[in-house]
Amino acid sequence: MISTTLFPGRYVQGEGARRQIGSDLSRLGARGLVICGPTVFRKALPDYEPFMRKAVDVTVETYRGECSDEEIARLLGLALHSKAQFIVGLGGGKVLDTAKAVAYEARLPVAVVPTIAGTDAPCSALSVIYTEEGAFKRYLVLPRNPDLVLVDTEIVARAPVRLLVSGMGDALATWFEAESCRKAYASNMTGNVGSLSAYALARLCYDTLLEDGLAARTACEARIVTPSLERIVEANTLLSGLGFESGGLATSHSIHNGLTVLERTHAFYHGEKVAFGTLASLFLTDKPVDVIDEVFDFCESVGLPTTLGQIGLADVSDEELLAVAEASCAEGETIHNESVPVTPRSVFAALKGADAEGRRRAR
Repeated sequence: MISTTLFPGRYVQGEGARRQIGSDLSRLGARGLVICGPTVFRKALPDYEPFMRKAVDVTVETYRGECSDEEIARLLGLALHSKAQFIVGLGGGKVLDTAKAVAYEARLPVAVVPTIAGTDAPCSALSVIYTEEGAFKRYLVLPRNPDLVLVDTEIVARAPVRLLVSGMGDALATWFEAESCRKAYASNMTGNVGSLSAYALARLCYDTLLEDGLAARTACEARIVTPSLERIVEANTLLSGLGFESGGLATSHSIHNGLTVLERTHAFYHGEKVAFGTLASLFLTDKPVDVIDEVFDFCESVGLPTTLGQIGLADVSDEELLAVAEASCAEGETIHNESVPVTPRSVFAALKGADAEGRRRAR
């Protein structure tokens, strides 16, 4: 049996890490295209651009809302026109996925520079492609991981607390999904099984969340960098990225994808929906009561959703929820990596069960 483990080329994290971005980018080339969203363009780009321009020439372009095939094609044209030698993604998860996809299409190296710790996208050789309307479309599996991931925790600490918490929601799924894949001998994102390192890092991710999550949230509220914040940023970004990609995905992310068929969920972050998918997975896979209590306690302590109402579905009908379950069970979805029987009806019941438990605890 062959196992495969994937890593980014270089991972840099710490307070003030942006000050060395120019020297790190210069290893990739002399001229690059920087892709960022409008908010990052106004608020964060000035923190990075002077340090980039000390060592490399860059052209900056703003991203237009979705990691869609249409937006990737537009930005690819700009990369080719500017004769970029590398691509930089600066911002949140969808911007980073877009930059990775553009770099793949242009056959160029890519540097990923998250300004939040809101998803585990930065380190992975994967882009999640959506329609222009925001519905999940497909996974784009890339031939290699980013050449550079650079996270300045000073910038992360300035970002809204909800984004850090959303990243914890994404990271919360990591160990449960990797453990499901390990038990079922299911494949990771490479098509091979995971390694001992991948499963151990996935467990470390979970343990770090439980130990440091609340303290990191408090630090972010105060806009300060503490050891707990550093550890949670690493858990959200590196440990979760390595864990999901090399350990494997299962129910949580499939339910996230299913939830996107309901437009009312589009206002909520990826990690918030993944977190609810994890809660549902506990019921689908018949986890012990003490584990269910531990995960609900964690979600409540840091502010992750524990009911359907907290992700915009307070009035969801059974017909709509069954549509979510059916989309979650679509052919090719990672929910089929579970070692338990999975059907739309069992997923529907798990969604209802998680919501009922969340509402019971809130009373």
